[in-house]
Amino acid sequence: MRELILLRHAHAEPATSGQSDLDRPLSPQGLAEAEAAARWLQDKGLVPDRVLCSPARRARETLEAVLGAVGYVEQRLEERIYEATPGTLADLADQHREAERLLMVGHNPGFEQLAALMYSGVTSEYRGMPPASVVVLTLPVDTAIEPGVAQLSAFWWP
Repeated sequence: MRELILLRHAHAEPATSGQSDLDRPLSPQGLAEAEAAARWLQDKGLVPDRVLCSPARRARETLEAVLGAVGYVEQRLEERIYEATPGTLADLADQHREAERLLMVGHNPGFEQLAALMYSGVTSEYRGMPPASVVVLTLPVDTAIEPGVAQLSAFWWP
């Protein structure tokens, strides 16, 4: 079995006048949420083999909190995570199938729709992923990501 961990970025500051959405930092609340998510991942022994992270500042800062708790792991900024559809996210995860535990740090609605699709087989079943929430999906090692292929192992939010 392999695991796909989806971590939605923590709460971010609202954009200031003229600021790009990609440049929004975590708020103080978001930083605390990211640190709580990091502690939860560490406490559960969910240290990833590889991380794919959105280039958005709020996602990168969320990842920094995780790495502060679990230590260094292989990581890549992946532009396709920003504003991704469930199909794009599934394709990215499939491209890293050799990682036994892959962590993706990114955004809604793509993450919550991917989780619903992999678990229940339909995106209309999603219930939401609050900021800094974590979904852990377990799936067979050599199976492509497709609707209904995964088991929901854990769902956590601060």
